[in-house]
Amino acid sequence: MMKKRFLAMVLAAAMLMTAMVGCGGDNAAQNDGNTGNGATGDTIKIGGLAPLTGDVSVYGVAVDNGIKLAVEEINADGGVLGKQIDYIVYDEKGDATEAVNAYNKLVQSDKVVAVIGDVTSKPTLAVAQQAAKDKIPMITATGTAENITETGDNIFRACFIDPFQGELMASYASKKLEKKTAAIIYNISDDYSKGLYEAFEAASKDLGIEVVQVEGYGKGTVDFKAQLTNIKSKNPDVIFLPVYYQDVALIAVQAKELGIEAQFLGADGWDGVTGQVDASNMDAVNGAYFCSQYSAQSDDPNMQAFLEKYKETYGMDASQFSVLGYDAMKMLAQAITEAGSTDSAAVTEALAGIDFTGLTGHMTFDENRNPVKSAAITQIENGEYQFIEFYEK
Repeated sequence: MMKKRFLAMVLAAAMLMTAMVGCGGDNAAQNDGNTGNGATGDTIKIGGLAPLTGDVSVYGVAVDNGIKLAVEEINADGGVLGKQIDYIVYDEKGDATEAVNAYNKLVQSDKVVAVIGDVTSKPTLAVAQQAAKDKIPMITATGTAENITETGDNIFRACFIDPFQGELMASYASKKLEKKTAAIIYNISDDYSKGLYEAFEAASKDLGIEVVQVEGYGKGTVDFKAQLTNIKSKNPDVIFLPVYYQDVALIAVQAKELGIEAQFLGADGWDGVTGQVDASNMDAVNGAYFCSQYSAQSDDPNMQAFLEKYKETYGMDASQFSVLGYDAMKMLAQAITEAGSTDSAAVTEALAGIDFTGLTGHMTFDENRNPVKSAAITQIENGEYQFIEFYEK
């Protein structure tokens, strides 16, 4: 599942959206395009799976909203292969069994030609296993578990997996920032943090960055001065913090108090850190770099148009989930166009070889159908996020 840091940012908005989403009972479908008789008629049916109600609906609603905006744009621009997209989405409530049942309905009754979904990792894996057997092209916008795409050569994802960020930030430290030494502080209780730490350390060694100190801490830690004192003695160029923004704020402020001047680096768990640091300590995080799937500060006119349209349509700001949902639909539409057909094998082949540029940057797929993509590099300056560039390792 995409990481828990976003829940706090969008929970209130999601509650409003949950009230607005029409569910109509178990597995109620929302037909968000022109209705038709399948790919042989005037429409191309694309299936969607998302938790539109329930505990994780905050994620599903955001992804679904992004997909719907993409469908609206594609159809207004003439559709795909001269046909309108008929997007049929089912609420699976965050449950793996519900998700598989909904998938079966999409494939057997609705006759969709491809599926965008699921949203959280457990239902996504369950659906992927069935889609792999059926050879139905499937792309998840946000399922990050590594084994999802291992289920079959027709299963893809739009989001990068967690270790990718560690490798990318090591590359950025070496090639763009020209740093030579690094220290790492990570949360030993968190798989996200551990995965990023291990990837950063391995990539650093390959790139010629000496990792001079690694420090771990457990869940609930609030005093990091012992770890930071050990790191200070090594005087590293950078400190990589693959942790969530709450811990970042504590660590950065304590590093400032100890007089540590190393530059901080982080991953997408940093999003929200400026809201955790008071104005008197904002210099503790100033100059730090972190990567993410996208940046709302990007000067890309397509991004700014999407953000404006999203807020106008749904009455709330878009999240990372919304942007990834939008890109997943646009990517699938491009693949069908390049395949020149809705044949499953042809669409799968087109997806595997796609060269796509969307709101989250440029992307191709590796041999495991995970994206090889650029990440949005953001720097904190004067308490504000400043988009620097899209970067590919």
